[in-house]
Amino acid sequence: MKIVVVSDSHGRDDALEYVLQQHGDAYAYIHCGDIDADPGAFPRFVTVGGNNDIFYDYPDEQILSIGTHRIFIVHSHQFMYSRRSQQLADAAKERSCDIVCYGHTHIAADETVDGIRLINPGSLWRSRDGRGPSYALLNIDGDTVDVQFEFLPQKQKKSKFFW
Repeated sequence: MKIVVVSDSHGRDDALEYVLQQHGDAYAYIHCGDIDADPGAFPRFVTVGGNNDIFYDYPDEQILSIGTHRIFIVHSHQFMYSRRSQQLADAAKERSCDIVCYGHTHIAADETVDGIRLINPGSLWRSRDGRGPSYALLNIDGDTVDVQFEFLPQKQKKSKFFW
């Protein structure tokens, strides 16, 4: 099953629409916060609130069950920078989850801490790792979870630019 994971779009509806267009066949869509859009704007996404979503009513966290996996979705601004990975893994264990999808850092990452898979899709707006705006594709097949990072194309049009 293909799962699309995005974060930190910060009102970039064009980027979200691009991702939906490219991956219309996905089983599920996750937004890890800082969407800066009305909750009704992108109903296909399971979305959590980020530190910039103060004008919208999103939950702080959600759990999505897919096959044998439980995915803990959170923006992660609630966790200390220096201990974020360990704190996310601990929070996932407390919720009986084996995967965490999180945002806030604007840096794509995939790591395993204490048996918990931590996946940050990066940011659809202003990436901080120098690679450009990104998102993640999860392919879940039984116990196997493969992660692939995708990068938005560079566009020069004033009305639709990604980076």
